Amino acid sequence: MALQESPVLPIRSSIGRALYYKMLNDEELRHVDKSKWYSLDIQLLNEKLQSRFARMTLDRETEEYLLRSEEKSNWVFIQIYYSLMKSILSFFMSSTSINGLLNRGSMFVFSNKQFLQLVNQSAEWRAGSLLDLGAGDGEVTAKMAPHFETVYVTEMSKPMQWRLESKNYRVLDVDVWQHHRYDVITCLNLLDRCERPLSLMREVRRALRPNGVAIVALVLPFRPYVEYSMTHEPLEHVSIVAQSFEAQVEAVVKEIFEATGFDLVRFTRLPYLSEGDLERSFYVLDDFVFVLRARDCQ
Repeated sequence: MALQESPVLPIRSSIGRALYYKMLNDEELRHVDKSKWYSLDIQLLNEKLQSRFARMTLDRETEEYLLRSEEKSNWVFIQIYYSLMKSILSFFMSSTSINGLLNRGSMFVFSNKQFLQLVNQSAEWRAGSLLDLGAGDGEVTAKMAPHFETVYVTEMSKPMQWRLESKNYRVLDVDVWQHHRYDVITCLNLLDRCERPLSLMREVRRALRPNGVAIVALVLPFRPYVEYSMTHEPLEHVSIVAQSFEAQVEAVVKEIFEATGFDLVRFTRLPYLSEGDLERSFYVLDDFVFVLRARDCQ
């Protein structure tokens, strides 16, 4: 006589399969050559860009973030709760707002040490004001905040605005920040997520104080996706069609930064990390971070 399958077995087996594949994914992640996250063949760049490249390495803060992400991803029942809530909330909330509401999904762009290396300053360096555009939950902002008297942030997502206010950052409306001037403006992984990237860069240029710097992070390959738009397509299109990272960097500098009145001071390649889930301990994208000055300030 055929045995009747228990109704709870499919649920248990699906969780078991998820944990098994997560174990395989995490084992693969542990053996990834992380030095490649930071590498670039500078011989493929033009001479000017070769002299502007600052190579970074995996540091303690980055390793600590990866360890925390692995630990959180192993909280099985909490991850199941996150997954369930996301499937419900996604009917009427954006992914960013869901993460803000659930207080999860923190990103990592650079450590404090890497930030100081980018701006070529010591740990004792202090400046007047920082504006972090599209600051998310403020965890990346926190890497920079100790070096500024005043920290301003913008964010479209209401739940993320609440997170930022709870950390005592001054949250500015997305239509107001342009009326102030700042020593440093950061635009981290935002250009490929906004409707008008070129217009945004021109506004950043106008909002910088004399000798101020803009820091822009951009995931390559360049694939625009506008979260707060019905079509998810930008209104201003930038053509970055090169194949290699090196060629894409050259195209970004020319088609975005030089076209909007900026000169490149320094740039690097870094991993853009985000917290994991039931599938893997963390996620990683190829990020390039550029330090810029308005051309008339050179």
